[in-house]
Amino acid sequence: MKLDLSQREGKNFCTGYGEGFVLVNGQRFERSLIVLPERLIADWGLDSFESLSARDFDFLLSLQPEILLLGTGDRLRFPHPRLSASLVQANVGMEVMDTRAACRTYNVLVEEGRKVAAALLLER
Repeated sequence: MKLDLSQREGKNFCTGYGEGFVLVNGQRFERSLIVLPERLIADWGLDSFESLSARDFDFLLSLQPEILLLGTGDRLRFPHPRLSASLVQANVGMEVMDTRAACRTYNVLVEEGRKVAAALLLER
């Protein structure tokens, strides 16, 4: 699916998605990635939801988002609360949703000027 939105110069937007891929500013990604308005981490290094660790959430916290969107692939799955404890302690909001919903929500929050990070799992 292609997403239409008003591109703001210098910002990253999810411009489409499909089976096993996400488009960011028109560029196709087929590996798990992290998208922030001014930064893109093109290969997050995760191959599956099951490989998520507390260290991954600590890294996400180091990016200093006010809101973290965790896209868990094709279906909604919730990580164990102990994995994301560092986010709770730092008062960073986390929303868990499937990756497609995370792409759409990310775009809305960027348009609102929010400091958001989308951690998007793309499983093979």
